Amino acid sequence: MSTMIVEVYEAFKDAGASEEKASKAAQAMADYDSRFARMEGSIESLRWMVGIGIALNMAILGLIVNTIIRS
Repeated sequence: MSTMIVEVYEAFKDAGASEEKASKAAQAMADYDSRFARMEGSIESLRWMVGIGIALNMAILGLIVNTIIRS
């Protein structure tokens, strides 16, 4: 059994949905909420990887420029 967002459930009940439909819709919304939370963690990892990649590229570019200037 999955979790359910109570506010969404109550909103659907107030809108006139049956108890079963309101419950299933609230559970589906909770599933999407947990999916987005996992994606936020993945995005944070990607941000770090891109930052490290940019820093390494800048270091390599600096070494290349330094080598060209000295020769």
